[in-house]
Amino acid sequence: MLHLSLLAQDTPPAGGGLGMFVPMILIMVMFYFILIRPQRKQQKAQEELRKNVRVGDKVITIGGAHGIISGMTDKTVSIKVADGLSIKFDRSAIATVTDSKAKAGDEPETTATES
Repeated sequence: MLHLSLLAQDTPPAGGGLGMFVPMILIMVMFYFILIRPQRKQQKAQEELRKNVRVGDKVITIGGAHGIISGMTDKTVSIKVADGLSIKFDRSAIATVTDSKAKAGDEPETTATES
């Protein structure tokens, strides 16, 4: 009989509906400020860097090629990596600009020795 009386008692739901969503919302807000917002900021800075490159800038591509920009179009850049050797890349392949005051006549630095 004791068991039946315990089952018949009305008890309020544990936690409630809104109390369960508040921690989830706080976690989502934390993810936004810790992960999403800094990543978007970095992407905007990278796009701005790629948009502002000019002929003569020393750049490094995402593949690791070092060179000087010798020509460009809206979507591609030609990078001079050695005497008489230019490689065409998409603008999205530019990782960093190492020297934006380089002259177009400068040769890129080479570390390999020729024998």
